[in-house]
Amino acid sequence: MNRSFSTASVNPKTMLRILDDALRSPTAGNSQGVFFLALSDPADRATYWETSTDEAWRSTSPRYAGFSRAPLIVLSLCDPASYTTRYAEADKAASGLGEAPEVWPVPYWFGDAGMATMALLLGAENQGLSAAFLGTFRNERAVLDAFHVPEGIRLFGTILLGHSDGEAHRSKSLDRTMPRGSRIHLGRYGQQASETN
Repeated sequence: MNRSFSTASVNPKTMLRILDDALRSPTAGNSQGVFFLALSDPADRATYWETSTDEAWRSTSPRYAGFSRAPLIVLSLCDPASYTTRYAEADKAASGLGEAPEVWPVPYWFGDAGMATMALLLGAENQGLSAAFLGTFRNERAVLDAFHVPEGIRLFGTILLGHSDGEAHRSKSLDRTMPRGSRIHLGRYGQQASETN
């Protein structure tokens, strides 16, 4: 993840190719309930930062200046109603998931949004762009209202896209280490891949 962007723009054709390719990612029941909202206009980007953060964070965060220069902001959106409607149809009705979002043990709309977002990040990398993913920690509805997103649609997260300026603020998270093999379990939880090598 890049934490400091230059102001160099993203080619609009490249942007549309990346977004279109990312929407080829899996979608449960072919519900197609994931959407992207791309913000490239400077006024829209300013509105995003004003609604998604507060002045205290913007004035103290070592990352804000680098983040705010990203020339493209993409909101990864998902619509739970697309899934409940799809799973109420005859071929899916036996699942019992066509009632309401609350009955879903695992909300597929967030899983699908995660897959589409990952595809977008990989597509950006493939096109030589830098990216950062930002979680939605506050003001979700205010952000969505600012861009006329209908009620019921959720903001999974935000992707910043552009070019690195080479001045990225180093994240302390990079100091966390755990062998990947210790997170792979074979046959039963606790039987790790590193134990079989």
